Amino acid sequence: MRPFHLAFPVTDLKSTKSFYVDILKCEIGRSSDAWIDFNMFGHQVVAHLVDENDHPASNSVDGDDVPASHFGVVLTMPQWEELKTHLLEQKIQFIIEPKIRFKGEAGEQATMFFLDPSGNALEFKAFNDDNQIFAK
Repeated sequence: MRPFHLAFPVTDLKSTKSFYVDILKCEIGRSSDAWIDFNMFGHQVVAHLVDENDHPASNSVDGDDVPASHFGVVLTMPQWEELKTHLLEQKIQFIIEPKIRFKGEAGEQATMFFLDPSGNALEFKAFNDDNQIFAK
């Protein structure tokens, strides 16, 4: 599988850098005074400085109010558990607490949502069986 690339708006590069490096343990790639490349679990995500941040709507998913605009990584279950523990130790405020979604159904997954310093929603998830990633 090839890495994905995603660019997203942020309102403060200093707090964004601290969050993605110190909290999510991303490495920094290229950067300027207007953007920063991060290595997020082998994927390239780029924070672009903007004047304002639009907070889009949300949708109901399995009883949760999920931000329509969000991104993250599908981890292995041990990686997900390790990240969950780390985030709890860091006292990250979750917008959707770590949980198992679609329990006993197609697509059962561990998931958690939280915001970066600019209000971008991140979701990290894991499946016990990767064949369930695109299950119907």
